[in-house]
Amino acid sequence: MKIEWKTCFKVGISIFLLYLCIHYWDAVQTLFGRLIGSALPLIVGCAIAFVTNILMKFYESHYFPKTKKKFLNSSRRPVCITAAFLTVILIVVLVVSLIVPQLVSCVKLLVAELPDAIKFVIAKVDAWGIVPDNITDVLAGIDWKSRIGSLLEAFTSGVGNVMDVVFAAVTSVFSGIVTGFLAIIFAIYILASKERLAAQFKKLFGKYMSKGFSNKFTHVVATLNLSFRNFIVGQCTEALILGVLCTIGMLIFRLPYAAMIGALIAFTALIPVAGAYIGAIVGAFMILTVSPVKALIFLVFILVLQQLEGNIIYPKVVGSSIGLPAIWVLAAVTIGGGMFGVLGMLVAVPIAATIYTFLKEEVNQE
Repeated sequence: MKIEWKTCFKVGISIFLLYLCIHYWDAVQTLFGRLIGSALPLIVGCAIAFVTNILMKFYESHYFPKTKKKFLNSSRRPVCITAAFLTVILIVVLVVSLIVPQLVSCVKLLVAELPDAIKFVIAKVDAWGIVPDNITDVLAGIDWKSRIGSLLEAFTSGVGNVMDVVFAAVTSVFSGIVTGFLAIIFAIYILASKERLAAQFKKLFGKYMSKGFSNKFTHVVATLNLSFRNFIVGQCTEALILGVLCTIGMLIFRLPYAAMIGALIAFTALIPVAGAYIGAIVGAFMILTVSPVKALIFLVFILVLQQLEGNIIYPKVVGSSIGLPAIWVLAAVTIGGGMFGVLGMLVAVPIAATIYTFLKEEVNQE
């Protein structure tokens, strides 16, 4: 076999770069972290564009798709981009306005009722004789209302340098606003010219890659795109089903805040498997301000519903939407969550679906 000098040069450069990365790993890691931090608005913008594109394509398929009028054709993309972003904003505002005010009032009510609850517990403990009388006498003599008020005041005012805390908070908020603004602008540019960008990348790959490798790479990207798109649609469908079932069940058991907690459960269920538990904790806290017994009933109900959702509904809905058997959905969520937490849960299922698709193609190939 004839070895060309260009091949040797490329191999030598690759080995040298690999040596530099290993020998100066700390510097490389720092540089890579700064690069990711600088490119964060672009990364977030790509994620926003990917999710928003699903809604945008839905609106484009219904916004005069067969018309020959020039004005309607030219306005389709701007109108549908605007409608997609407005839809996302409307959903977030609706959920926040539905949950946050009631949650704040529940916290205030719980704080107001907490001193009487503590006194009730102390009286019960004293009556049962579990704790020595001298301890219960000391506890009963404490002004719990003023103590809780002092604790809340210390918690809200902070124990460190107030100016440092305020400066750090303002800096963090400002940085988040700038990152979010740049990400949205970048997402709009991607959505507005996605066909042109796709054509440019295809031309670039065709220029610097072999035809066979370019076709395989394009097939991998297309399969990943389809898997992630179907996963997002399936996840939203599953969250909606779970929210509706939670609302219906709470109405049957005559539990308070049925519609509100159902919306909360649906919103948090966008996080695979574990999301509903997060909503359950907040929901139980809200019901606790009304009745501890009903809060306990709600927890038992949501645990049963979560088992039903995690073992039957989620694998069936999400698995069928991305073409992955239920057992592999559960395996992907378990492994992804164990290795990378919530982010691992979100990306493990579509990646597993992509790998499953490729393996099925290779096995069935004659």
